[in-house]
Amino acid sequence: MHGLINRIIERFVRDTYGRNVWAGIMQELDLGFTEFEPMLTYENELTVQLLDLIAVRLDKPLPDVLEDIGTYLVSHPNVKAVRRLLRFSGENFVEFLHSLDDLPARTKLAVSDLILPSLELREHGPNFYSVVIGAAPGGICGFGHVVTGLLRTMADDYGALVYLDYKGQRDGMEIVEVRLLETAFAEGRDFVLGARAG
Repeated sequence: MHGLINRIIERFVRDTYGRNVWAGIMQELDLGFTEFEPMLTYENELTVQLLDLIAVRLDKPLPDVLEDIGTYLVSHPNVKAVRRLLRFSGENFVEFLHSLDDLPARTKLAVSDLILPSLELREHGPNFYSVVIGAAPGGICGFGHVVTGLLRTMADDYGALVYLDYKGQRDGMEIVEVRLLETAFAEGRDFVLGARAG
């Protein structure tokens, strides 16, 4: 697993639950280090163990932890670059949805050796979509829950009202249904495309 993924998991725990919780998790794993290096590669099984242990420590189901990580990725100030990358995808939530297919390739432009699962948007009718998430690196399951948290938070960011339903796995793919109830339900968060002078 790319070290950046493990580092994001680390930052999620530290920023959300505190350094002491993270220190306890790493002590229990007994790896001989306390932080993940973003440019190294780690065994996939280590990432699975890490996520399972976080779920136990937080007393939360693993799918909820994964969804929380997706929310963290686009809402926490310490990872605001991810939000900026995603907001460049469109002026409204529908445009954002239609840009999801390109997200893994755009991520590779920033981190060339980071391999993310493929994303495919399917349109089933007016305001009814599904996002199909391809197999994650190393066969790790649950990336669809991360996508669910990310979609929920981005909808809020754009001011859209959506209903999301994680449908599980089929043929090695995960599916998240998206029903757009209202595009301008609330005022979205401010976003400035370029830096302001002065």
